[in-house]
Amino acid sequence: MTGRAGWWPRGLGWMPPTAFLLLWIVVALVGPWLPLTPNAVDLPAILAGPGPGSLLGSDDLGRPVLDRLLVGARIAFLVGFGVVALSALVGVLVGGISAFAGGWVDLVLVRLIDVFLAFPGILLAIALAGILGPGIDNLIIALSVTGWVGYARLTRAQILALKERDHVTAARALGVGPGRILFRHLLPLALAPLIVEATFGIAGVVVAEAGLSFLGLGVQPPQASWGSMIRDGVSYMLVAPHLVIAPGVAIAWVVFSVNLLGDRLRDWLDVRHPG
Repeated sequence: MTGRAGWWPRGLGWMPPTAFLLLWIVVALVGPWLPLTPNAVDLPAILAGPGPGSLLGSDDLGRPVLDRLLVGARIAFLVGFGVVALSALVGVLVGGISAFAGGWVDLVLVRLIDVFLAFPGILLAIALAGILGPGIDNLIIALSVTGWVGYARLTRAQILALKERDHVTAARALGVGPGRILFRHLLPLALAPLIVEATFGIAGVVVAEAGLSFLGLGVQPPQASWGSMIRDGVSYMLVAPHLVIAPGVAIAWVVFSVNLLGDRLRDWLDVRHPG
């Protein structure tokens, strides 16, 4: 159910997605000031299960899984919002200029978009991450290079539908420059679908970051990432399943919550929606 009323189905848990996302954002922002010890090795606690002294147990080096999970939340937040912000900035500029300029400019930029669409996004991101090397900055760049295309296509479609409206024609007649028309009269009207696209994009980036970190192309040890935590815990699935379950559930909850929030925003920003 994705209507405005009752959009959170009963029985799916005690924490609505909005509250969980707020918790994720708060943990990511205040994480550096929390008394966390994600890299503290405790040999007697190796592979210890969840208990009173350690809510989520310890990993193969005796490090607290909860502390590493909270640090991984900050990594996922930084990469997710960083990639979406950079991708949206590039995509909106390319798509807006392409649609508004038209002619050979539109033809060249559309062909550029088609070239990037010809490559599977995740494979191109893996190749770029391998070339640039591991690290958060390189990871954001690699995912942004493949992520801007969707925003460019959506922006171009919106501007093409809007640029012949009466208020745009009146602005041209009054001598308003093309840049001001694009940024003051067209892009604000295209923000609603772009916001929804960005919301869904965060979920995709969180999964992509976890996947690249799982492959060893994201953040490097000893820094914690949800993907690298799953990679390190795979070898101990039978004796310490909490090493995989904890980051796996965190990824699933974030993606699920962001997608539901995107559904909510899509219904709320759609002026044709009856509810």
